[in-house]
Amino acid sequence: MQGFGCGLLFCLRKTTDRSIGDVDLYLQQAVVFIEDAIQYRSINHRVDTNSLRLYRWYYSRLWQWGLGLTIAVVLMLAFIERPSSFSYTSDPRFRPPPWEPPCGLTEGIEIVCLIIFAIDLTTKSYLIGWDEFRKCKWLIVYILAISASVIDWTLTLSMYCDQNLRVRRLIRPFFLLQNSSLMKKTLKCIKRTLPEIASVILLLALHLCLFTMIGMLLFAKGEVFHCVGHSELNIYFLLSTPPKVVFVFLTVMIPAYSLNRGYSIFFILFSGFGTYFLMNLLTAIIYNQFRGYLLMSVQASILRRRLGVRAAFEVMSCQGRVFFVFLLQHPPKPEYNSPLLQKLQLVFSHYYVMIVGNAVALANVMCICTILVLDSEKSIAERDDYYMEVINCFFILYYLMEMSLKILAFGWRGYLSYRNNIFDGLLTFCLLVLQITIFATYRLPFPKWNPASRGLMSLWEMVRLVNMLIVVRFLRIIPDIKVRKWCHWVVLVPSFSIYVIRPLYIVMSNSSMENITINFTMECGSYEQLGYWPNNFDDFASSLVLLYNIMVVNNWQVFMDAYTRYTTEWSKVYFVSWWLTSSVMWVNLFVALILENFIYKWDRSVTCSVADVERTGYETTVQLMFREQIQEPTEEELVTQLHQHPHLHLS
Repeated sequence: MQGFGCGLLFCLRKTTDRSIGDVDLYLQQAVVFIEDAIQYRSINHRVDTNSLRLYRWYYSRLWQWGLGLTIAVVLMLAFIERPSSFSYTSDPRFRPPPWEPPCGLTEGIEIVCLIIFAIDLTTKSYLIGWDEFRKCKWLIVYILAISASVIDWTLTLSMYCDQNLRVRRLIRPFFLLQNSSLMKKTLKCIKRTLPEIASVILLLALHLCLFTMIGMLLFAKGEVFHCVGHSELNIYFLLSTPPKVVFVFLTVMIPAYSLNRGYSIFFILFSGFGTYFLMNLLTAIIYNQFRGYLLMSVQASILRRRLGVRAAFEVMSCQGRVFFVFLLQHPPKPEYNSPLLQKLQLVFSHYYVMIVGNAVALANVMCICTILVLDSEKSIAERDDYYMEVINCFFILYYLMEMSLKILAFGWRGYLSYRNNIFDGLLTFCLLVLQITIFATYRLPFPKWNPASRGLMSLWEMVRLVNMLIVVRFLRIIPDIKVRKWCHWVVLVPSFSIYVIRPLYIVMSNSSMENITINFTMECGSYEQLGYWPNNFDDFASSLVLLYNIMVVNNWQVFMDAYTRYTTEWSKVYFVSWWLTSSVMWVNLFVALILENFIYKWDRSVTCSVADVERTGYETTVQLMFREQIQEPTEEELVTQLHQHPHLHLS
């Protein structure tokens, strides 16, 4: 058997709905091994009855979602902790005193999260056993991270929450890394790529130094190259600024170019070699290393899948029982005796119902846009919310009917097995609650219906909130958009989040712009003259926005100049390091992933038939990229791996 791509599968799905105590041990093991194969998990875990029950609970959707929610909560604490981000503006000139949480509030939430992490660590360590635990460096660091967080948490309470430096804030991103296999692979890829990247960065440094010295010799009388440090900084700005952002380039080049047109050759050579050769060479190196490491990772994943299937076959062969059934993705549909319910089930489980629903959602958004355009010239007091409310009522009733009939067709479990339905259902429920609130507060709509404001929100604000939720609900059509076959790389968007979440968590603290006065002449193009006051490190949310602006190279030299003037010259090291990490490292990894998937999709759209697509339905996009390069494990490799299993002993 060569995998899930063709033929029948060894699957014991029918046993998953029964109590695990009602089946024998071999059947339990086979079920778990098949689940491991589907999820590309290692099979090196305990296989006794109690451990298998705990193992399936640990990888259940409930626990994994709960663990993900816990990680999100512990990361979001940075927005609440002092200095709090709870203010309507980040501009220190207009910002009111931020809300500060009472001592013990965030600490109480955090200790609950740490207890959940400890339970997660204990469970995972027990399931894999001591021998496997010693080999896993991530779990060892997991212990250290939890221990250090608990110690720092204790110190905070002992100081009555008056601790200025909280080390555990720096540890929190590790909990996200530890729980994401893709992020672990990315970090390993970066570690493997660092030597090659370092060589190109060395070339960049030599490039900067060489042109700095030449610039100081050529433009000795100018202001741009009057000293080494200032000269290197200006040259560095030229290198890091995208070609489409010409402000910095012209600011540095024009003074020299106005003296002698021949000086333009210096700047053209510098930007041509640095921006278009060295920077693109860096992208090519990252792409090449990323592809090579990702291929090895996919090869290891394929081995785990084949090993899981083979292990299930072996344990069932021990009892002379092998089940051949097709793999099921979703729970079976409910069976109805009524002919009417059977017809409704047939109709509303059809694919075209989703298309009709998308068309209705589009019509709803178009109606909202039309009314907004008609009301754009009117003041809020002159607007009549009657037509908008009637339209919203009609579409919300349709959404409620669509959701109810889908639950009827697929059953409650079948409905929730589709992620689109979960997204759809939550927004529909929120729209229904808002609509009921509007009726309870402002009664049913009628012509010239514009009652006075009541409660916490005015009618106009509540209707606007309903419209925003309707527009968000319209995003349900994104998974079904197929502009062209080679544009399917959008399916990787959830994976791209790792390139945004991780770097944005690194922030500089204790660098407030709040006490800066503006009683001086502001230089044109400076931080003060451009009104960049909301871009600061006063709280976590402001820091994220500021670092994002630097990541997209949006006048980042202005931010660095301001913080250099008001703090210390060492702040330049921070800003340059952040630019190298985000704009050079992570953005290039992002580009490498897009290029890899684009090339694969382009080739596959030309060469693959519909049958090929259906046959590879259980392979992920990343594996399909390297399908031609992947080598199937041999029989000897699988048998050797099985006999090395620390907890499974096959005769």
